[in-house]
Amino acid sequence: MSHRLIIFTRYPEPQKSKTRLIPTLGPVGAAVLQREMTRHTLRRAEELAERERVSVEVHFDGGSRASIEACFGPEACYRPQSGGDLGRRMSEAFASAFREGATRAVIVGTDCPGITAPLLRAAFDRLADHDLVLGPALDGGYWLVGLRRPAPRLFTQMPWGSDRVLEETLDAAREIGLSASLLERLADVDRPADLEVWERARNRFRGDLADARISVVIPALNEAGWLGDTLCPLEHAANVETIVVDAGSEDRTPQIARSHGCRLLTTAPGRARQMNAGAAEADGSILLFLHADTRLPEAFAKYVREALIRRNVAAGAFRLRLDARGWPFRVIERAINLRSVLRQMPYGDQAIFMTADRFYLTGGFPDLPIMEDFELVRRLRRRGRIAIVSEPVVTSARRWQALGPWRTTRLNQMVVLGYRLGVSPRRLATWYRGKRRAPRGDADSG
Repeated sequence: MSHRLIIFTRYPEPQKSKTRLIPTLGPVGAAVLQREMTRHTLRRAEELAERERVSVEVHFDGGSRASIEACFGPEACYRPQSGGDLGRRMSEAFASAFREGATRAVIVGTDCPGITAPLLRAAFDRLADHDLVLGPALDGGYWLVGLRRPAPRLFTQMPWGSDRVLEETLDAAREIGLSASLLERLADVDRPADLEVWERARNRFRGDLADARISVVIPALNEAGWLGDTLCPLEHAANVETIVVDAGSEDRTPQIARSHGCRLLTTAPGRARQMNAGAAEADGSILLFLHADTRLPEAFAKYVREALIRRNVAAGAFRLRLDARGWPFRVIERAINLRSVLRQMPYGDQAIFMTADRFYLTGGFPDLPIMEDFELVRRLRRRGRIAIVSEPVVTSARRWQALGPWRTTRLNQMVVLGYRLGVSPRRLATWYRGKRRAPRGDADSG
C-alpha cells in the first residue's frame, strides 16, 4: 500500500516506561499505562485500516519482537526503532517507508489518547495538498508528523522534550520550502496532572473493552479443598487468563493450579500482597480478583465486559450467594446484596473487577492485613459507580458456619466499625482472627 502509518512506542517494561509517572503509579502501574495507551492507539489504527488502504507498522524501542508480539498480538507488523535520538529514529522510519514505495507516511506516538481514526485519516488527506502535516500538542511539541517525501532537516538539531519543538519544526519546514498543515491540538499524557486526560479518553472509548482480555487473579493459601471447583468455569473462557498467587501452601494447592493450566506465582502471605503481585504479572486490560473458594457464573466474562462498558462505571462486582441451606444464610445474602447496590460497597467475596489502568490509578490494594478490599472499593467509588452484576457468584459459607451466621456477621460489622473509627488494621486483624478461630485453609480476609 502507498499510505503507511507508523506507530512509535516503547515496550512496557517497569522502571523504563512512563518514568515521570512512576512516583504516582509505581513502576508497574506506569508500565501498565504504557501498555494500555499503546493498545488504545493500535485500536484507532485498526479502525483506520478497516476503512482506508493504509498499512500499519509498529516501531518499538526496548524488548524484543517476540515480547512485543506477546503483549500486543501478532497481527501488526513490528520493527525495532533505529539508534540515535528521537529525531534520528523518525527520520530513518520515514526513509525506510519511502524506499519501500510509500507515497504518504505518518508517524504517531502513543502518548496522546485523543487520537481518533478520523484524525489519522485527515492527516493522510492533508498530504494530498501539503508536504508536511503536524498534530500540535498542548505542551509545544507534536503528537503526529506526516510527509510525502523524506525531509531529514525536520529532525536534526531539534530541542526534543521542550516546548519549542513545534515552532522550530515549522521554521525548518519554511527554510526548505515545505508547505505545512496543522491538525487539531491535543493533550498528551506525560505527567501526573495529565492522567485526567487518559481518564476522559477511557470514558470516550469504553467500547474497546467489549473484547478486552481479562486476567483473573486468585490469592490462595491451603485451598486444595475448594480451588479445583473455582477454576472449572475459567478453563475454557475465551480471552481469559488465570493467575493463582500462592502464599506457601502446604497442601496440593500449587499442583491443582498447574493442572488447570493457570499461571502460578508465589509470594509471602497477605492477601493484598498476593493480589498486587498477581496484578503486576497480568496481561489483561481487565483485572478480576477472585477468592479461591468462590465460583464465578458460566458467562462471567460477558457480564464483566458489559458492566465496564457502561458510562461512569469505575469498577464492578457480582451479587453473592452462599453455598449453605437455611434461612439465616438467605438473610445474610440479601443484606450483603442490598449493601452492594445501595451503598456501592461490595467486598472481596463478590469478585471485584476493574480495568488494569483504573486499578493502578486508584493505587491498587493497600498493603493492609485486613480490610484491603473495603479500602480499595471506597477509593474506586470516588471515581464512579460500582456496577453490581445481577448473576451471583457462589462462595463457601465456611466462615459463617464455623462460628455461626449471626456471630460471624456481628464480628464482621465490628471490624468495619473499628476501621471507620481509625483502629489500626493490624490490631483489628489480630483481634478478628482470635475471635474467629478460623479453620485451617481459610485465607485471611476483611
